[in-house]
Amino acid sequence: MSYTHQEVDYLRSHRPEISDVTAELALTRSSLVADTEVLRRHFGEYARAVTELVTARRSTIGKLPSDWLMCSESAQQSTPPTVAAVRARRIADHLGAGARVHDVTCSIGSELPQLTAVGLAVTGSDLDPVRVRMARVNTGSAVAVADALVPPLSPGAVDAVVADPARRAGGRRITRPDQLLPPLPELIAAHAGTPAAVKCAPGLDFSGWDGLVSVASVDGGVKEACLYSPQLGGGERREAVMISTKVGTGPRLDRITDLSGDGGGESLAGPPGRYIVDPDGAVVRSGLVRHYALREKLWMLDDRIAHLTGDRIPEGRTGFPFIEQVPLKKLKTVLRKHGCGALEILVRGVDIDPDKLRRNLKLAGDRPMSVVVTRIGSAGVALVCGPRADGVDRS
Repeated sequence: MSYTHQEVDYLRSHRPEISDVTAELALTRSSLVADTEVLRRHFGEYARAVTELVTARRSTIGKLPSDWLMCSESAQQSTPPTVAAVRARRIADHLGAGARVHDVTCSIGSELPQLTAVGLAVTGSDLDPVRVRMARVNTGSAVAVADALVPPLSPGAVDAVVADPARRAGGRRITRPDQLLPPLPELIAAHAGTPAAVKCAPGLDFSGWDGLVSVASVDGGVKEACLYSPQLGGGERREAVMISTKVGTGPRLDRITDLSGDGGGESLAGPPGRYIVDPDGAVVRSGLVRHYALREKLWMLDDRIAHLTGDRIPEGRTGFPFIEQVPLKKLKTVLRKHGCGALEILVRGVDIDPDKLRRNLKLAGDRPMSVVVTRIGSAGVALVCGPRADGVDRS
């Protein structure tokens, strides 16, 4: 739920007081009645807005600055700074420092600081005047109220645009670029001739895009896909960007790229090696499993399924020490033989519900294990493994 202009002004001018009063409030479902009464005593008619702000901030700890103005919806839609930084660096590398970039769906401004940090001249706009107001407070950038399909700047006034069309409609996830809000073809047409970087959900059909499709993940979780115009793609067609933040030296980036976009080649399938490796979601969603396997000297269990195997776990990743391959109908007996008590289950290529499978297995041992349920050829199989293990980090 968003705010009125008056609520935004109040939240801005009472930031220290809001922080002091809400610091000790849990704002959980069980404490909500008591916490709401505290907020009403302190903030009166603005208690709802304060509750919304604090809830949104707590949901984005480590993602957005803790003193930003935001609502729950805008916080949920915002791009993680590490992902926005990768996009900003690509734009700066291709256009040069000082290039003019306009974020045409800037919302509360989450993309603007990263673009500014790499030396780009940044402006923003959004159709929602309340979010524009928050973006101005949050970033200090020039932000206007405007429709992304009606550019507020004259042709040639910017060198690139960044956009984040709505990815849901009627409560459902949009699966086609031409159904985004605004639709991708209309968005590109409105900014014809200007290089674009368009953020999208990673599950969209990108087969008709003639530039770069870049899928980004953070600590294994896929965050978004970004469609870059050919001017920003550098000749690449597909890219997986894997960002690791759980290292002491700051975020670490690992990229896999493909110039052709088709990932073709000879079969890489073979029998299980010492480890089973489940590739990062960015690698899978970008269609670069084969490229990743070749780089890491791994091979595939089946050319159509994204599980990999080999004699080592890639550096900085995790995998499963392989024990034996069994038919699905024998899995329960085999796990009992091994004394399995706690089980991590991965499923790909087979129509099985992991939670239902775990219940049916009725585990009673004390040994932690893993099982990869997958398809090899025409048969569904279970790869019984030890617990998840880390790859060696030699950095």
